[in-house]
Amino acid sequence: MPVQKKLRLFPLVNGAMFVVLCLTMIAPIVHLAAVSLSAPVYANAKLVAFWPKGFNVEVYRTIFAMGNIWKSLGVSVYITVLGTLICLAFTSTLAYSLSRPKMRGRRWVLRGIIVTFVFSAPLIPNYLVVRGLGMENTLWALMIPGALNAFNVIIMKTFFQGISSEMFDAGKIDGCSELGVFSRIALPLSAPVVATVALFHAVGQWNSYFSALIFIRSKDLLPLQVLLRNLIVEEQASNVANTTELAGLLTPEMLKAGITLFATAPILIVYPFLQKYFVKGAMVGSLKE
Repeated sequence: MPVQKKLRLFPLVNGAMFVVLCLTMIAPIVHLAAVSLSAPVYANAKLVAFWPKGFNVEVYRTIFAMGNIWKSLGVSVYITVLGTLICLAFTSTLAYSLSRPKMRGRRWVLRGIIVTFVFSAPLIPNYLVVRGLGMENTLWALMIPGALNAFNVIIMKTFFQGISSEMFDAGKIDGCSELGVFSRIALPLSAPVVATVALFHAVGQWNSYFSALIFIRSKDLLPLQVLLRNLIVEEQASNVANTTELAGLLTPEMLKAGITLFATAPILIVYPFLQKYFVKGAMVGSLKE
């Protein structure tokens, strides 16, 4: 009986802990939404917690009327989608090559990749390489340098090695080339790891802003996170909120909260759909022998 009670108690305690953990993650987003939708007098007095006081949508009218924020949103979507595709192409092909036992020099290549775990490229040499390749002030500088990640390569390589070698041999017997084996056998069976790498890279690409600060000079090429950083760190939100038309209708804190939600909302909306495909890929991958 005591053992059975413990077994019944553990799921309840475990579930309660996860509920509390989820609430701690959701609470900041709810607070930002409440601040952005409150009246300036309550927001300035810091009387807003998790529910708006004095309902006010002037913040979002101002945000939607900002032309530069829509340009930055388009740039962020572009580099996230294309950057993730480039990452998957580079990572999967390199990982598959390293997983094949007949590849010459694969141990040395793998050791070189592992070295990057300990020694990463400093900022100045990285900048000189990007400038030497002619990618400075282009969106390629935000996608190409970070396309390959040592951790992703090793994880995908390990997954490829876990696939039965008999399946690769059967594909070659049926006339598939090495590229055919990779595209028709290895990739379909590796849907879980491909979905995982895609999710992680897409979220990281969407949230990144430091590379744009270093490599981008044109304001038309700045991603959304850089615009958000400029409004919060450089106090540009105060200049927007203190204009004659908006004086008394919103505060810098309200504008910062609204723009933060605007920059976070796209990835929050897309993530559940990606998670669905990730779970589906995990179920398909679990059927391989």
